[in-house]
Amino acid sequence: MTGTRVSPPDAASRDEPAVSTTDAEGLLLRLTAQLDGGTSGRGAQVLSLLTRRIADYRATPVVTFKVRVAGKVRNIGLKLEGVSPWRSVKGRTAISLVASVTPRIGDGARLVESTSGNLGVAMAELASDLGLPFTAVVDDKLPAAMRRRLRGAGAEVVVADGDGDDGLARRLETVRRICSADPAAIWTDQYENPFNPLVHELWTGPEILAQAPDAQALFIGVSTGGTLGGVSRAVRALRPGLKVVGVDVEGSRALGGRAGPRILTGIGAGRPARHLDGAAYDASEVVSSWSGARQCREWRGLTGLGLGGSSGAVLAAALRHLAAHPKLTRVLCLCPDLAENYADTIYDDDWAREQGLVAGAASPALR
Repeated sequence: MTGTRVSPPDAASRDEPAVSTTDAEGLLLRLTAQLDGGTSGRGAQVLSLLTRRIADYRATPVVTFKVRVAGKVRNIGLKLEGVSPWRSVKGRTAISLVASVTPRIGDGARLVESTSGNLGVAMAELASDLGLPFTAVVDDKLPAAMRRRLRGAGAEVVVADGDGDDGLARRLETVRRICSADPAAIWTDQYENPFNPLVHELWTGPEILAQAPDAQALFIGVSTGGTLGGVSRAVRALRPGLKVVGVDVEGSRALGGRAGPRILTGIGAGRPARHLDGAAYDASEVVSSWSGARQCREWRGLTGLGLGGSSGAVLAAALRHLAAHPKLTRVLCLCPDLAENYADTIYDDDWAREQGLVAGAASPALR
């Protein structure tokens, strides 16, 4: 971030209130109202536990930094979804995806999902609470630290082997093969399931708007498009004047780009995001994986706050966008996770040297 100065945050992480039990029941009712047919027996027990998990879920904090960008001080709020029960924004997604399949949960059921990490961890821990086995289908790009977290959370980890760079296609093929062989296997399907964006429309989006009443722009990374698509619906309904900026990385097709190599997990995809429509965002920023990773390392050095890879990409995109838009002075970045999953990659000096993240080089985010 050459030429950029960061002042200490206006407020440290605050003790945000948990969702009340009444609100949790209301949220779950709004989610399950979309289900075809009722839920009883084992599925009803699952819904009862999900209500309690939502009630325990505190609003994730927003920490605001004053950052001098292109000669002008801007207020950049970071909504830290890593400060949550399952350490990422995917905890909300996991609750909604599991709720969506409750009519199908019976004796012997197991959950299956393709994951690049965070959703798998949340699903594994939630499934463990529910007494359900969970299979996480990953590809060989998943960092070792994340694999350890998945297994530690109780997941069966299946690596989708195969040739080519399209890890997502291999994962989906493996999921279909598992479900075909086991009638009790239930795929929650984060890529097509409308409950993915729905939870962010009903929960994450309103929470953001309540915490950032004066924000002029909101930056959200994209993979499946669930978070971006859902939050943008809430914005359109509740504060249509707020600018929504979708963030992707080079080599990703999530926002229509050309497929290519990527070094970050948790952002980008090998196919266009299915949960987006033409109104999902007002503008887009596509940054290199390199700039996202470098942003993480620089930000920790400047502030002591370690961000996850997708969070670094979102922050890099916000800084570049601010440099080009001097009228924007108050923005918010949705940061999906923190540094803990990236000890073997972004925050490992040997890995950083291999990727060319050399100290003293100018950050691509502000070129």
